[in-house]
Amino acid sequence: MGYYTGKKILIIGGTGTIGHGLIKELIVQKPKVIRILSRDEYKQFIMENELNGGKNFRFLIGDVRDYERVERAMNDIDIVFNLAAMKHVPACEYNPGEAIKTNIIGMENVIKAAMHNNVECVVFTSSDKAINPANSYGATKLLAEKLVQAANFNKGNCRTKFVAVRFGNVMGSRGSVIPLFKKQIEENRKITVTDAEMTRFMMTLSQAVSLIIDAGEKSIGGEAFVLKMPVIKLHDLAEVVVEETCNKLNIKREEVDLQTIGLRAGERKFEELMTMEESEVAFDLGNMYAVLPLAHSNSCGDGYQKYKKAEVGSYNSADENILSKEEVRILLKREGLV
Repeated sequence: MGYYTGKKILIIGGTGTIGHGLIKELIVQKPKVIRILSRDEYKQFIMENELNGGKNFRFLIGDVRDYERVERAMNDIDIVFNLAAMKHVPACEYNPGEAIKTNIIGMENVIKAAMHNNVECVVFTSSDKAINPANSYGATKLLAEKLVQAANFNKGNCRTKFVAVRFGNVMGSRGSVIPLFKKQIEENRKITVTDAEMTRFMMTLSQAVSLIIDAGEKSIGGEAFVLKMPVIKLHDLAEVVVEETCNKLNIKREEVDLQTIGLRAGERKFEELMTMEESEVAFDLGNMYAVLPLAHSNSCGDGYQKYKKAEVGSYNSADENILSKEEVRILLKREGLV
């Protein structure tokens, strides 16, 4: 028995890498039903076949931008995970209006529908790029976080608790850099790196899924949960992927050209997961931080008094301890990514 046993669950945008991982963990707890709402019928078809037409699954075509569809999908639901997002940084930079529709208006639709249906909990997946955002994607995620926090304190008699989790880069996920590097090596004998000194917070798929599940279970409401995760230098990651892929494909290392192409639109060299101001109202839970909402920290801080306060300071990938190249290799091999 677990928190999700017997619960009715809706996963919005659930056909991606995170959705697959989340579903695998949730079904262990035997929920009553899992509904997957997304707009890609082909991915739903593939997922339905992978799940062998499990009787506890319902596949719903729809878009998080469509309030009426979201509200109907949420009828008689206990727990909602909102994974739907436009997350490709240059795409959001060149199409900010579309990013707003999905990442901000979509989140607002989820909040309104959750209040209307009096669901138990809504978990929103945010990003390290929401902290001091340098691009449109990060700005939309920041505002969506603010909507989630505000909803928790202006919901009236509604029982719903709203909570956010902040992700770093999820290793091996669809559209992430490791599969891209491997494809470039196999097809073109070269890989393109934006900036050799770039650093990123990296998390495994299992860590990302655990963070989402724990947030739904442990949250009081209004917090943002931040996993303590390793920092990797992009150049080290690229070299490890090249060396290991060359070994597997029996290609000479010198045949693969590593090119530096410069930062893409909206990219920056480092990422942040927690600002100094946030660290002053954050608690250290061991493997993660719970960041309380700055505007309402006094009203939900009592539930965290058993934990120690986080150290004050910016949680920044440029300042954190960076994994060595060999530590990166061990991590990637352990996760079966190279």
